[in-house]
Amino acid sequence: MTTTPASPRAIPERPTLDGLEEKWGVVWQQQGTFAFDRARALSLPRDQIFAIDTPPPTASGSLHMGHVFSFTHTDCMARYQRMLGREVFYPIGWDDNGLPTEKRVQNFYGVRGDATLPYVEGYEPPHRGTARSIKSADEQPISRRNFLELCEDRTIEDEKSFESTFRRLGLSFDWDQTYRTIDDRSRATCQWAFIRNVQRGEAYQSEAPGLWDVTFQTAVAQAELEARDYPGHYHRVAFHAADGPVYIETTRPELIPSVVALIAHPDDERYAARFGTTVTSPLFGVEIPVLAHPAAEMDKGAGIAMCCTFGDLTDVLWWRELRLPTRSLITRTGRMHHESPEWLVGTPGEALYAEQVAGKTAYGAREAIVAALRASGDLDGEPTATQRKANFYERGEKPLEIVTTRQWYIRNGGRDPELNAELVARGDQIAFHPAFMHSRYANWVAGLNGDWLVSRQRFFGPSIPVWYPLDQDGEPVWDNYILPSEEMLPVDPMAQPAPGYTEDQRGKPGGFVGDPDVFDTWATSSLTPQIALGWRRDDELFGHLFPMDMRPQAHDIIRTWLFATVVRAHWEFGSIPWTNAAISGFILDPDRKKMSKSKGNVVTPEDTLKEHSSDAVRYWAASGRLGTDAAYDIGQMKVGRRLAIKLLNATKFALGFGDVTGDLAAVVTEPLDLAMLAGLREVVARATAGFEAWDFTRSLEVTESFFWTFCDDYLELVKDRAYGGQGEAAAASARAALRLGLDVLLRLLAPILPYATEEVWSWWHEGSIHRSSWPTVEELPAGGDPSVLASVGAALAAVRKAKSEAKMSMRAEVTSITFTGPAAALDEIRSAAGDLRAAGHITVDPAYAVADVLGATDVTLVSVAKPTA
Repeated sequence: MTTTPASPRAIPERPTLDGLEEKWGVVWQQQGTFAFDRARALSLPRDQIFAIDTPPPTASGSLHMGHVFSFTHTDCMARYQRMLGREVFYPIGWDDNGLPTEKRVQNFYGVRGDATLPYVEGYEPPHRGTARSIKSADEQPISRRNFLELCEDRTIEDEKSFESTFRRLGLSFDWDQTYRTIDDRSRATCQWAFIRNVQRGEAYQSEAPGLWDVTFQTAVAQAELEARDYPGHYHRVAFHAADGPVYIETTRPELIPSVVALIAHPDDERYAARFGTTVTSPLFGVEIPVLAHPAAEMDKGAGIAMCCTFGDLTDVLWWRELRLPTRSLITRTGRMHHESPEWLVGTPGEALYAEQVAGKTAYGAREAIVAALRASGDLDGEPTATQRKANFYERGEKPLEIVTTRQWYIRNGGRDPELNAELVARGDQIAFHPAFMHSRYANWVAGLNGDWLVSRQRFFGPSIPVWYPLDQDGEPVWDNYILPSEEMLPVDPMAQPAPGYTEDQRGKPGGFVGDPDVFDTWATSSLTPQIALGWRRDDELFGHLFPMDMRPQAHDIIRTWLFATVVRAHWEFGSIPWTNAAISGFILDPDRKKMSKSKGNVVTPEDTLKEHSSDAVRYWAASGRLGTDAAYDIGQMKVGRRLAIKLLNATKFALGFGDVTGDLAAVVTEPLDLAMLAGLREVVARATAGFEAWDFTRSLEVTESFFWTFCDDYLELVKDRAYGGQGEAAAASARAALRLGLDVLLRLLAPILPYATEEVWSWWHEGSIHRSSWPTVEELPAGGDPSVLASVGAALAAVRKAKSEAKMSMRAEVTSITFTGPAAALDEIRSAAGDLRAAGHITVDPAYAVADVLGATDVTLVSVAKPTA
């Protein structure tokens, strides 16, 4: 039985959206409306809980509309699941560590970290928020500890701003379920997961060539690459053979001193006779082999390329598969080695390298080598301009170099076909929404060519929890690394001695050194399910809720965050981390271009939320489907604001017709009322199906469409009857139908418009709408025919059209009219003739004529004088 309070409580004289965020935000917080009930969750079967692996936004700057867009999507699903009666675990974390935060701190304070400097007590940075124009060379170097303190302070301030925006947006997080990726809990979780990876052989260290960003001075993983056009020049250069020159074309002539082979495709007949022979390099006279490899491109340049260790990733492939020597010249700083390498000692070019190349940047070395090639005659013609594809770190500004360094890796299938197949299969166990996003995951995993590089040469991040003993010469014994026990975590090997050693043994022969590196930010973020659910801290909750139900995120980080999380769950638990992945699109500016700070078209959400209201902005966000890019559209927000205001005003109007009590469904007897509720039954079914299919946009569309019909047609049609114009029984039917209809419509719209629906709900219900039940078809009376409302609404529209065409007021009286249409439609109109006559100000019984199209003819109108004051 559906019942309702006898009388609405205080309704504002003029309902408004203004101030609803502040009003209800306080109420929700005080009443714990969205709090996660751990005890209840543990008592429920797993399918009655919905756990969300919420994206922790990077606390380094400001939020953008992309955050509003994707977080609204998640919140709509969280609110829907909560209304289904499930206990919803919806935490929020802050992704503090990593390069974005360090760059933010460098810009904000005008500083840079230097591990060689001592700590300064009470350090005051040279700037606070005014250092954006300072060049990196002018940044003040400070100690590692001082730099970390500034990172900590800055992220805390940014998080306060983020929280304020998220609260205004109405995100239904449990604000007691929070974490930071740099707090002790996250650091310990990250370190322990890594230690277990090491102990099981899933993580390892290796000295090998890797991508290196000379600006940020750190190694970069494959998943963090961006291929960008970069201007350069092709140089046609002669290598020397007994029977004449062999020409190659290169954009990096500065690497000629490090060449280890010339390589062509095995099917290239031009070089078939040279495979197995040797040539000598120009200027330096180093003897090198000519080899075959299928990765050589016959149609590119001269079809034969020099392999330098290392100029690009293809060089790494050739070096590994052809077992070539290592002749690395580019250092971590991006400059050439300051001393002549051993393979150039005694060669004709030794002096050239020492005097004109050593210590130069790649650009300076290139100029020197090209000048020397021109002078020797080994440069054939002048360089020709080209646009080459170069690898960049996604946040960097200079092309990456390949530098040989010692790093830590986690196995991810890039070098193990069997593991690769297992991780592809893990993706098959996850339901991607939309489904086509699954292929992005599968294609990325299948295309991996190396393991996951997890160590970074930075400061602000969980430390690599490893020490290395020093031999009697003071050299690290890399393979005899020392790991902490679980009870010691979190640790900082740069500040704490290794187990079994004392601090005064640091850096001394027979002593130890700490690993100076920190984890890649994804190494921590990949553990968000473990961190949020309390792995190692609340094993009962973790065991009950893992795997989680939902991972929401953008599609550009499927290759990083999503895949990395799958890898960690695969290794630690032999499972997937969640069963569903909801993938959002990007936000585009009105010209359909991706919003980005570099393009200067970013809109921050704070002013937008205040100007248009949070419900209006949420409406815009919910109008964009998962996986689809959406434009920043103020017009759409205005539509959402109009909808929210109409919700307030229409409810106030409908609640003013009079009281109704008891079993509402039993009171509804009139055909038009039953028709409206029958139509609403269909809407409930379709809206529910939309959410179940992760298509909340469809749910919004069908609900909104019905709501406008409810306001424009049904409310107008039953207004006279609801006021008692056709007797008490007919009035009670209308009032009950209105209450039933509004009750259901509000709940259907609650996940998208939380503030307006909560406000209206409070006028005539106890408790929060967001803790009420999601509507079901069964709670609405059956027996009505939706087509009745459609037919009567169309007849009313025909009356309105006639008045509009006659340029007369909608209050004009109709003294004669004939409704035309199919016989069935005319019968439906007759069933609600009283409502139609009252709404259309029809003063006579209409005539009816069967026709193919529903309409009105022979309309006679009489103006009605406006009432005087």
